[in-house]
Amino acid sequence: MAKTFEKAVTGFNHNIKHKGKVYHVQTEDSGVNNPHIITHLFVGGNILASKKTSYADILNAENLAEVVRELMEEQHKEMLRNLINGVYDNYES
Repeated sequence: MAKTFEKAVTGFNHNIKHKGKVYHVQTEDSGVNNPHIITHLFVGGNILASKKTSYADILNAENLAEVVRELMEEQHKEMLRNLINGVYDNYES
């Protein structure tokens, strides 16, 4: 019996030092029952920024696991790029 898709991967986690602070970027897949990709940017244990993207519109895709993983990677990298490019420099932490 073929295994059905539940989650692409558990998630991605990276710590990155920026302007003297250590930030943590975390991206997770909520799974097909709640088809969202959620990325949080933490500093000092607090959430500084978040992005939530639905993938409900592609649940019937043949290669869903691969597509969701790619979406997760891109969203995770986008948060990292935004951090490095100073998008969050003026946010309270």
